[in-house]
Amino acid sequence: MKILYMGTPDFAVKPLKALIENKYDVCGVVTQPDKPVGRKAILTPPPVKIEAENAGIKVYQPQTLKNGEGIEILKETNPDVVIVVAYGKILPKDFLEFSKYGCINIHGSILPKYRGAAPIQRCVLDGEEYAGVTAMQMDVGLDTGDMLLVEKTRIGENETSGELFDRLADMGAQLLIKTLDKLQKDELKPEKQNDEESTYASMLDKSMSPVDWNNSAQQVHNQIRGLDPWPVALTVYNGKTLKLFRSYLTDSLGSGEAGTVKAVKEGLAVFCGDGKPVIITEVQYEGKKRMKAADFLRGNPIPDGYSLFKDC
Repeated sequence: MKILYMGTPDFAVKPLKALIENKYDVCGVVTQPDKPVGRKAILTPPPVKIEAENAGIKVYQPQTLKNGEGIEILKETNPDVVIVVAYGKILPKDFLEFSKYGCINIHGSILPKYRGAAPIQRCVLDGEEYAGVTAMQMDVGLDTGDMLLVEKTRIGENETSGELFDRLADMGAQLLIKTLDKLQKDELKPEKQNDEESTYASMLDKSMSPVDWNNSAQQVHNQIRGLDPWPVALTVYNGKTLKLFRSYLTDSLGSGEAGTVKAVKEGLAVFCGDGKPVIITEVQYEGKKRMKAADFLRGNPIPDGYSLFKDC
């Protein structure tokens, strides 16, 4: 079975590795064009391009799949199926229907919930108990195609989006191999999505970072977990940005007024709108390196009862 693989970020690397390790015939890889990264705008290849070139697979980086450019790639590679994992662009109808088995997508959510660009982060932000990956037969809609296989996993109570991202990438790789095995055996049973149960996971942006301490401790904890590693939850202390990376919840400190702080052994406790605290264990002060919150407090002691609302 000849496979054309389409993907761009780190999430798409492990499924590609799984295809290579399982001796599938990957006849080409389509990924986004190299992009300038960092302050020096260094032209940087996507992670999938690096993996493909290391494996000796031909890489295509079209600016668009429209105007026949995508079809030319399909004609050159002539795949039996196209596998799509976080490619980053909408595929035209003629592209979707070209190959014998069409296009199969590995999506980072339990569809029909969290269609869209940021399903993993939104799942954590919303405090979901479970996450997962779905193998889907693609159609012209946004993550609306028939579901082929689904794998679920429980989200750890302190697990960050970055950690869940890595776990789901592994699960997606395993699900892809399972899906292809069943495809070749004609054992897949497509299932229509229930559109009434669908939700949309829009892209994240930096406007989501500031913490509102009037929210509940659970909401703040989910925000810290969900925005790690990007764009990162933050507050302001002494007129400077304090990024918040790690946190957990506890019932052992009693209640307090929203926004007030208390130093604890593990770091910094901040009381929230429901009177409960969130314990922050890793921070990054403006102009400094990321560090343990306890280490930050040794160099920047904050008096118990101090209100972070003073800096807002």
